[in-house]
Amino acid sequence: MATTVGQLLRDAAARLAKSGSDTPRLDSEVLLGHVLHVDRATLLAGPEAGVGSEAAAEFERLVERRASGEPVSYVRGMKEFYGLVLSVDTRALIPRPETETLVDLALQRITTMLTSAPRDEGALLTIWDVGTGSGAIAVAVAVESRRRGYAPDIRLRATDVSTDALTLAIENAVVHGVADMIDFATADLTDVPGGVPVDLLLANLPYIPSDVVPTLPVAASFEPRSALDGGADGLDLVRALIERLPSALRPLGSALLEIGADQGDAVLEAATSLGDGWRSVVHDDLAGRPRVLEIDSLGG
Repeated sequence: MATTVGQLLRDAAARLAKSGSDTPRLDSEVLLGHVLHVDRATLLAGPEAGVGSEAAAEFERLVERRASGEPVSYVRGMKEFYGLVLSVDTRALIPRPETETLVDLALQRITTMLTSAPRDEGALLTIWDVGTGSGAIAVAVAVESRRRGYAPDIRLRATDVSTDALTLAIENAVVHGVADMIDFATADLTDVPGGVPVDLLLANLPYIPSDVVPTLPVAASFEPRSALDGGADGLDLVRALIERLPSALRPLGSALLEIGADQGDAVLEAATSLGDGWRSVVHDDLAGRPRVLEIDSLGG
């Protein structure tokens, strides 16, 4: 008797539930849809549809990887982010949905900067994604900026201390047709040789406290620890970047830094180290949790 979609999903969900998955049925549906190259709606509409032996065997291999704790995104080799499908693997952190808040705010700031004040003829608005990882932020901003017609007026820079992560970011930029809009470089925070100040700086740096990292779900153990561990209170790199903003930003420039939901007060306090001439505010994500620290130079 031929193996059916329904049988495969039932068996896989039971296997994943036993292994500790929080979403065993969903994981099973996503992985089988990936193997069969169909969306979940199509998959669920035909539970009695037969599945060939080769596809069934491939599905079983993927289920075993998921049962070991490997994130579904790594198993599939892709992650949806801001309407894009990005390649992901162990070279970089898997993009999280909450980071879309930072992209939304960045695009709002770009629109404001391009329309609120006259710019010198030929002067480009410059945006810097520090710690780009998979390139999710830079690529999403570039794709949407091109769609809005901003491409001739902006230039992006994407940097990361990891050359492996930077290679992944370049791959994603090429696939989405925006590599021509982004300058890539290996750098530790803002240490870019010859790097000039920019109008808008974006960063999703590690912000999880060191002692919390081992308590994260097992899936996180497959991601680079360096992309998660932010030091004793999670803010070592965020504070270091804040200290560098006076040299990294142009007058009247802005920075948008992703933070943990419980770090709003701490980052606002850290921003006070910049002294007069700077303004800071924390923006909430769609769930109403503190998510992005905005720091603006007042040009003084």
